[in-house]
Amino acid sequence: MKAIVSHDIDHLTLSEHYFQDLIVPKFFVRSKIELLTGKISLAEFFYRIGDVFKNQWQHIEELHVFNQKHDVPTTYFIGVNKGVGLSYSTAQSAFWIKKMIEMGCDVGAHGIEFETFEKINKEYSLFKDLSQQNTFGTRMHYIRTNDHTFTNMAKAGYLFDSSEMAFKAPFKIDTMWEFPFQIMDSYIIEKPKQWQSKNFFQSCEETKKIIDKAVDLNLPYLGIDFHDRYFSHSHKTWKDWYMWLIEYLAENKVEFVNFKMAVKALESK
Repeated sequence: MKAIVSHDIDHLTLSEHYFQDLIVPKFFVRSKIELLTGKISLAEFFYRIGDVFKNQWQHIEELHVFNQKHDVPTTYFIGVNKGVGLSYSTAQSAFWIKKMIEMGCDVGAHGIEFETFEKINKEYSLFKDLSQQNTFGTRMHYIRTNDHTFTNMAKAGYLFDSSEMAFKAPFKIDTMWEFPFQIMDSYIIEKPKQWQSKNFFQSCEETKKIIDKAVDLNLPYLGIDFHDRYFSHSHKTWKDWYMWLIEYLAENKVEFVNFKMAVKALESK
């Protein structure tokens, strides 16, 4: 089994939300709940307050350095449309797409449009223009889909998608590869609540069960989704959990590949 690690970029700054949505006030309510229930420390809470003054909710470069150090090729999914709490501008997207490609990252679209071919195709074309890439993949924000989303994404021209959370091997939809994933940070650390419900040890134990199940099912790829925002002192459990996960897989001789590497391997069979 090989591991495919990817990162969803849902936020870049706090200020992008001020007149767009209620993400920031909800964040403070959530942080207070986590502090009062003992899930985060006072120091961690103050780091979160500090993020307000730094106006930073992304940790792309720090996460990239860690991944490089551990030989983990990853894919970053960044949006080019607004919706469902994703509120940064197209100009911000363009800046980071260019920067990440220059850093040597694989970059795909974090899709907002999932309902019709026309909207999906328009979003695909916009991302293609901004990234100047001929081939790239996608993951839908909040993994929203309908009965036609996958076929419409394939029709638009996406090389791959990873919007299905399931214990399945990759499969093809027309010319597009679908890579189901099994591990997402928020599902591990938050569920069944809307805020942190597990500590570091509990999160690791829950993750081991998922990995063991993937091994038992003989899945060729283990899909992992970690949001770059949480690679921070402001979210200690999340950061520690991700670092532990990468080191745990490496210790167990699991090879890391990104989606394009996996597509190439599958196409060569």
